[in-house]
Amino acid sequence: MASIPAQFTNVTAVTKANVYFDGKVVSHSILFPDASKKTLGLIYPGKFHFGTDKAERMEIVAGACTVKLDGQVATNDYAAGTCFEVPAKSGFDIEVKSGICEYICSFLG
Repeated sequence: MASIPAQFTNVTAVTKANVYFDGKVVSHSILFPDASKKTLGLIYPGKFHFGTDKAERMEIVAGACTVKLDGQVATNDYAAGTCFEVPAKSGFDIEVKSGICEYICSFLG
């Protein structure tokens, strides 16, 4: 797996935050010259469900989380430096047990 980026250059940062679950999940959109988009976010302790339109890759920058993809029984733990992918038109449960989980979400395809 490629290393998780520490910074992005030549991008546009959207200043208005995406706020979910009463502020327990917050992200900012980053727009790239090739028209692709990522979000950089924080997840505070709790358990949350997200639906996907496009396929996504979630890279964990700091902290840790437990994830269960829709349609699966098993959960997987992810720590800083790891990632997981979510198929399009599906979803996932994500739980942060303590601390803050920082992530980069890339929209695929």
